[in-house]
Amino acid sequence: MAAWLNCGGIEVSPRISPLRTPPIGFAHRGARALEQENTLAAFSRALEMGATGLESDAWVTADGQAVLDHDGLVRSGRWRRRRPIADFRRDDLPDHIPTLAQLYRVCGADFELSLDLKDPDAAPAIIAGVDEAAARTGLALRPRLWLCHPDVDTLVDLRDRWPDVRLCNSTRLSRLDGGPERRAAVLAEARIDSVNLHQTDWTGGLVTLFHRFEILCFGWDAQQPRVLTELLDMGIDAVYSDHVDRLRKALA
Repeated sequence: MAAWLNCGGIEVSPRISPLRTPPIGFAHRGARALEQENTLAAFSRALEMGATGLESDAWVTADGQAVLDHDGLVRSGRWRRRRPIADFRRDDLPDHIPTLAQLYRVCGADFELSLDLKDPDAAPAIIAGVDEAAARTGLALRPRLWLCHPDVDTLVDLRDRWPDVRLCNSTRLSRLDGGPERRAAVLAEARIDSVNLHQTDWTGGLVTLFHRFEILCFGWDAQQPRVLTELLDMGIDAVYSDHVDRLRKALA
């Protein structure tokens, strides 16, 4: 985390300017500390509390609907076995699992949306849902959509297909083959917008390195006020948290 300076007996944290101002505050699976995660209630509550972004995992149903759920498995049948969402039509899923279209209808469109692309086949359905909401609201929503994936080649394919969507390499520092500088160069060449690392991976120097390549820096699993403050002091461009109240205060 960021080093602290002692100025006349008062500890002051250094502040590195982010590339994106203000940084995005993503509510992880909505306001999951207060509502059932990945539900319209959780997403609505998060925005009401001051989150500027929403986060979820995206899947596609058998009839081509983009839906939001964590693990993409649903209990079904006599023995209540867990089966993939891709096996179900939208109308056969539990009511608490929302479609992307429902999210925009209920929550509006004035937010950044980060979707962990657990199923890359869901991408076309996601883009269709975003474009439908854009046509209905008259807003440009593709630039506010962040598709996240750990595999760079998958992101490169997405960039070739949808040049105006934001893309994020979501991974860990230990998984950066060739080291962080090599990954930053690869992402910059492929026009990938951001890198998303666990909050414990980030340092001010690492943020500065990625910023040198014009790569935005996102930090996930930022739960405690101290962690949120230190990440923002490093110049992080977006943070993901379960606690929207803490997120709002840190951003303020």
